[in-house]
Amino acid sequence: MTKREKESMFSPRETRPLDQINALLGRGSEFEGKLTFTGTVRIDGKFSGEIFSKDILIIGDSAKVKANIESGTIIISGEVVGNLRALNKMEVLAPGRLYGNITTPVLMIEEGVIFQGNCQMEEALSHRESAPEKGEAPPVAG
Repeated sequence: MTKREKESMFSPRETRPLDQINALLGRGSEFEGKLTFTGTVRIDGKFSGEIFSKDILIIGDSAKVKANIESGTIIISGEVVGNLRALNKMEVLAPGRLYGNITTPVLMIEEGVIFQGNCQMEEALSHRESAPEKGEAPPVAG
């Protein structure tokens, strides 16, 4: 793969090295079903179904995804229809289009994005795991 091909796999904002991508559904590819993964997965083709992970999902500019998604981090610059839950954060980058409801502790929506749906903010997974139970006092530094 040439340097130019590697650079074209990512928009300028998505500068993760190609070596860190565990799986890629490329342009012109279509998949229907349930996807579970660890690491980083990038979708540039068409996907329909369900996606589950505690890691990173990248939905590229050319992607068309119709799915319910739960992932650690979700980065969208393509088209997504469905309900999404990001455990850590969600970024929607131009020219992204998101039609559905989202739940995330951290949300970044870039200018030029289309978002139609509802958003619910919640604590990050890492904070929930270390937070004391309701009614329990937080640990005191000593």
